[in-house]
Amino acid sequence: MAPAFAAPRSRVDDRAEPVRPDWRRDLARLALVATVFFFLFLGTRPLGNPDEGRYTEIPSEMALSNDYITPRLDGVKYFEKPPLLYWLSAVTFEVAGVNEWSARSWCALFAVLGTLLTYAGGRVLYGRQVGIFSAAVLALSSLYYVLSRVVLLDLAVTVFIAAALFSFLAGVRELPGRKRRLFFWGFYAGMALATLTKGLIGIVLPCAVAGTWVLVCHQWKRLRPFYWPSGLVIVLAIAGPWHVLAARANADFLQFYFVHEHFQRFTTQVHARYQPWWFFIPVLMAGLMPGIVFAAQALRHNLASGWKGRVRESDAWFLILWIVVIVAFFSKSQSKLVPYITPVLPAAAVLIGRYLAARWSEGMTGGLRAGLWGFVMIAVVLAAALAAVPVSIKYPEVWAAIQPWRIVLPALLGGGALVVAGFVWRGNARGAIAAMAITFGLFLIAANGVGAVVDTRSTKSLALALKPRLQPGDAVFCVGEYFQDFPVYLGRLVDVVGYKGELTFGIDAEPAYTAGRFIDGAKFNQRWQQAPVAYALIERASLPMWFADPALPRSVVAASARYVLLVNRNP
Repeated sequence: MAPAFAAPRSRVDDRAEPVRPDWRRDLARLALVATVFFFLFLGTRPLGNPDEGRYTEIPSEMALSNDYITPRLDGVKYFEKPPLLYWLSAVTFEVAGVNEWSARSWCALFAVLGTLLTYAGGRVLYGRQVGIFSAAVLALSSLYYVLSRVVLLDLAVTVFIAAALFSFLAGVRELPGRKRRLFFWGFYAGMALATLTKGLIGIVLPCAVAGTWVLVCHQWKRLRPFYWPSGLVIVLAIAGPWHVLAARANADFLQFYFVHEHFQRFTTQVHARYQPWWFFIPVLMAGLMPGIVFAAQALRHNLASGWKGRVRESDAWFLILWIVVIVAFFSKSQSKLVPYITPVLPAAAVLIGRYLAARWSEGMTGGLRAGLWGFVMIAVVLAAALAAVPVSIKYPEVWAAIQPWRIVLPALLGGGALVVAGFVWRGNARGAIAAMAITFGLFLIAANGVGAVVDTRSTKSLALALKPRLQPGDAVFCVGEYFQDFPVYLGRLVDVVGYKGELTFGIDAEPAYTAGRFIDGAKFNQRWQQAPVAYALIERASLPMWFADPALPRSVVAASARYVLLVNRNP
């Protein structure tokens, strides 16, 4: 009789297998391929404004001040997120300096780690081949790839949540003992690290997924033991110290961080990020491309036993509930952004990877053929759109720069679609799957070139024009907006005119320090005229509003498609 903690199987072709020596070889090869894929052209695009500027400036200020307790943005307190990624980036900046590559390196590294983790999860559950396909599906997912190249917290928290949930699922499959204990400790550590990356969702989401699975699939017996006393120690030891130290150093921390940034963010529209309940459905469909073309087939494959078989196929149900619970959670939230849904991607990748591994072994079927033809159609439509849909000519220099890519990208997609179609026509399942993966991988890599030329919100060229002529006593203003990448490239703080936004908490927390740095239009006019040398960065469209008075002295230092850099008098 099988032991009570063993996970039963319904198919012999994708059953879990014992540990083999090829684990190390597979991980090494996947790590090499994933590192090249995610790090290639990582630093070719300027930092995006505002998000990449924000999450680069905070750790750069942290490294400069050596204050690793109180994050600051443009010199003011910024408690919207916990500091783990700030800490990692700050250490990197100390070694490699502040630049696009070093700023994005941790996101790319987390993408590699997530790929390896998904391989391990798929392999433990269903065998080596499923692990490889799962890793490939995740790495090629469009949302996952995009976030590997953007300085945000979502990919890091995705990896930690995945580590927690894969560890939990592996742990309940083990008999009581050292191995089970280590897996459960991984569950608790993953939650703690996720909490230290993006807040309490690091605990809420894994517990909600695991709890729902226990209820739906009647898995209460498999929870014993789940080592909660030592797990609580792990969570508190990892996530607790910073929260305690931040609260001791900042009397206003607890209310803002827990109430405003957690409770009010979820239950109210205070962050002005409201979207309809179905918002994440198209996001997930686009973010899982190209694997999404096999989503329906994968669902049928993994739920072949139906509702009555949910106990026997509890692993597959765990992965499905992983997706459903997280999508439902964020759909209920009054604050929605595209990257929030990223933590479901590893689970979706394993479900799709399991289906593709079976088709790789068994050959072409009707479902696989339908999915491949679906990819061909999407690729052709996307290629036609990229080649034919007119791009705004509001910025002529951007229009000129993008022209070569309107040939390269459609050619890649269209040519790849023809190759995939040829394999499908001949009934070659392996050739078609491989061609689809190569086509989309090359498309993602090539798309980096577009990102480097279309970002009109970057202030890099203006900061680099100003930096050589800037003296320590010169005043620098961002007018009408805080351009968050500007201080990164400038290497110093800036004063802000007519804007508070997300800086409101920090500005109000230290009025004695911020009163002279965050000012209104009247004070700006006064300082602009009195300062020996002052520079102002402003959007072209806002220039008439802020410089309506012809008496205000100004000369253009540099300009870009969107911005103008002015000086009150030439030094």
